[in-house]
Amino acid sequence: MSTESLNRTSEVIENPSQPADLNNVVKLDVLKQKSDTPEVQAKVTKVAKRVNIEILKQRLYEEKKKEKVKRTIILSSVIVSLGALTMLTY
Repeated sequence: MSTESLNRTSEVIENPSQPADLNNVVKLDVLKQKSDTPEVQAKVTKVAKRVNIEILKQRLYEEKKKEKVKRTIILSSVIVSLGALTMLTY
């Protein structure tokens, strides 16, 4: 076996998907916890825990109203399309 074939295959081939410069690589440790988490937890505990129930009731009322309008539009379109189909058949 000749050593020329081994020398040719041992050359570094740059691939566009793999950059040659490894200094630009950012290493991320997903499992490592950040050091600023106690500050974030402290900020969360300072937030007022009171909720205005009237605002929640208003949002719920508006959501139900929108759902009712959607149901009405769907039902009326079904009835109108059935009526149009019966008119076309006669």
